[in-house]
Amino acid sequence: MISDWADYWRAPDRPLEAMHAHFERHVYHRHSHQTYSFGVTESGAQAFTCRGAARTSAAGMVMAFNPDEPHDGQAAAEHGFTYRIVHIGPELIADVLADAADRPVGLPLFAEPVLPDPGLAAALRRLHTALREASGLAQDEALAATVRALVRRGSAHPPRLPDPAPAGVRRARDLLHAAYATDVRAADLAEVAGCSRYALHRAFVAAYGFAPSDYQRQLRLNAARRLLARGATPAEAAARAGFADQSHLTRWFGRCYGVTPGVYRAGHTA
Repeated sequence: MISDWADYWRAPDRPLEAMHAHFERHVYHRHSHQTYSFGVTESGAQAFTCRGAARTSAAGMVMAFNPDEPHDGQAAAEHGFTYRIVHIGPELIADVLADAADRPVGLPLFAEPVLPDPGLAAALRRLHTALREASGLAQDEALAATVRALVRRGSAHPPRLPDPAPAGVRRARDLLHAAYATDVRAADLAEVAGCSRYALHRAFVAAYGFAPSDYQRQLRLNAARRLLARGATPAEAAARAGFADQSHLTRWFGRCYGVTPGVYRAGHTA
């Protein structure tokens, strides 16, 4: 018997989302978020790969993902794992930190994807509960307190360096961004990159953590999320984001985000 479940919430007016879920069989395909993502494992354990290494978040541990950071995930315990996760847009992080007395220069980066910090775990649980149950003022206060605690305890502030990828790989990436909803072929990318298909594939994975096809699909998923949040139906979002059909979008949306496009659009429990 499959016992997976997910309870989902999305703010209607700002880049803020939350999910409470239990997964035994669900396997997250490699994906990323345009937001900061902070999770706390409540029971069991979740295994995932991030930054080229295998990671495990057991009960009481915190997960911290920077924007656009590729990762996957699956159960690492017999009875799966239960966790809460909050996705916070970079602009909202910047707004929270803007009036902090010890505000950092620029946006924070989290050096470790797993943080064994009971204090942060408790703060994330309080924030998650506030987002689902509290008034707007209480939500704002919990958000500010949690973000500041996360930045104070878990982040680093290295200088923001230019994209280190070779110029040809950056041109291929730019083409994907410009034409993600169209049928871009490997030969098109190799041509703008000025190298062979094999050389481009290898360099692209090394630079961005995704194969070009996976990167294109992530761009399409990002576009679908924006469209759904604005009220588009799953069928409309699929067509406009470049998916073959609604079922194709639904399949990949579930693999990467753990909920269906319809649940995401509604912004309430699955």
